[in-house]
Amino acid sequence: RIQLPDLRFTDCQVDFSIKSFNAVVNLCKELGIRHPEELSFCKPLDSDHLKFNYGSLQKAERSRRVTLAAMPVTPRHDTNTFIANSETLRRKSTNSSPMHKKISRGDITIGTPKLNSKSYGSDWSLAMSPPPTEEARETIVRPKSLVEKARMNVAWLDSSLSIMEQGINEFDTILLRYKYFAFYDLNPKEDPVRINLIYEQAKWQILNEEIDCTEEEMLLFASLQLQVGLQANVPQPQDDTEDDIESALNELQISLDGGYTNKAEDITQIPQLTGYLKYLKPRRFTLKGYKTCYFVCKDLQLSSWKNSEDSTDYSQEPNFTICLKGCEVLPDVNIHQGRYGIKLSVPSSDGMSDLWLRCESESQYAQWMAACRLAAKGKNLADYGFDQEVSAIKAFLSMQHPAHSPAINPSTLDIQVEDYVAPRFVKRKSKVRQRILEAHANVKDLNLIEAKMNFIKAWQSLPEFGVSLFVVKFHGERKEELVGIAYNRLMRMVLQSGEHITTWRYNIVKAWNVNWETGHMMIQLGNGENVIFQCISAECKVVHEFIGGYIFLSMRSKDSSQVLNEELFHKLTGGWT
Repeated sequence: RIQLPDLRFTDCQVDFSIKSFNAVVNLCKELGIRHPEELSFCKPLDSDHLKFNYGSLQKAERSRRVTLAAMPVTPRHDTNTFIANSETLRRKSTNSSPMHKKISRGDITIGTPKLNSKSYGSDWSLAMSPPPTEEARETIVRPKSLVEKARMNVAWLDSSLSIMEQGINEFDTILLRYKYFAFYDLNPKEDPVRINLIYEQAKWQILNEEIDCTEEEMLLFASLQLQVGLQANVPQPQDDTEDDIESALNELQISLDGGYTNKAEDITQIPQLTGYLKYLKPRRFTLKGYKTCYFVCKDLQLSSWKNSEDSTDYSQEPNFTICLKGCEVLPDVNIHQGRYGIKLSVPSSDGMSDLWLRCESESQYAQWMAACRLAAKGKNLADYGFDQEVSAIKAFLSMQHPAHSPAINPSTLDIQVEDYVAPRFVKRKSKVRQRILEAHANVKDLNLIEAKMNFIKAWQSLPEFGVSLFVVKFHGERKEELVGIAYNRLMRMVLQSGEHITTWRYNIVKAWNVNWETGHMMIQLGNGENVIFQCISAECKVVHEFIGGYIFLSMRSKDSSQVLNEELFHKLTGGWT
């Protein structure tokens, strides 16, 4: 019995004898989900699992949990006995059917959904999700701290072992979730199922407070969720063949180096972006404020000068210059407070150094944010995508502007506030309901796929997006800390606050190894430094698999004939030579 990212349950035939990764690949093929390498199985959790670290439980406590699990007499290798089988696996499987049957009803196939225009709105279409049942709502776990968020990662199954080897029996319930937040080639025309499941997982992450956001961002998510609900039963526009050809030509044009320009002088002049910005180099235990300087962004370099005159005086040296290529770019925006900030994390010999920029206006922010994002990817201001990026940022900000009045009569909609915003924002329900409707006025013209894609993009822009946390102890340290794993970097963080201490990008990682006897993990860096830590909130194999998995995903190409290299995945994540 599988619970999908939208919390619905479905009975599926899953091969118990093959590796879990291969079982996920086969299941995704049956369900019509592209890029199955981004998903994985995990065991259901309950709130008790978030109260303890997997590695810090005493042996007596572990043996007690294993006994409660009613394990069969025959010994079976289970890498995750921390989650007792009888508690979460079988308790929620009482309604599962004894046999998975495929029943065809016209164009709709129950069990293995067939996606077509008639399947929209059907409970058996994975491109649309029904409201969760009461049973599904009971499975929701809400972490209350960063430590509890880290402890949730204990549930992932080992991809290199079979399901049966990990203590799961027939008719037990397991969860199918997106594990790696590196979504490749998300295509609205080919991926209605994938987009819906990613949207649903993002929605429940935000509602369950697994990821933090501001009140403005929460209202944007709520308005987009409302628009998705309103569009669910509305016929969606069909794209013409001409649109496919036009989009293909646009993609080809964008892919060309620099595209084209109409100005003859642009051929000889390197474009640059200039202006006065406030900046801060954050340091621990300091209270220094923002300073104002004249900045020049040119040819992937960001330079700071005292004023505009100094920037044109060749005898003057800049205050500092940083290379933007490969840096992390995060927004720090609060429209209500008039804050338009950009947080840069720049690769350095010591890991990453931070630089925070503050813009004066929305228009200035859109230009500088677009320039930083392109430079981080190795593209300069002459790139064809610069103007498109500026427009996209302005459009995204416009969705967060408060509207003067709702586009829909509030009396015609019965909005349950709890279904649209996280618990900490539910104070005065009538006021929140009114603000959701006002925010909806900015997104009322989006169709179903556009609303879901905008929701996903807003989720991806959150500072905490895609960071999987683990409680660890570094070698030689007595206190517990956090390790965050993202699609392109590892982060060492303070346990309670989540403040970043050091960041290591994967491109400086030479190797990663696990001592299976002691449970210690060693990251070998290019500068000869070794980072050693012991994971105590989950097995070290889970951390090893996250790193290897993200490196595997980074090796994908846009070649249409590309075949999933399962052997390479197991080589990078298995931990065995």
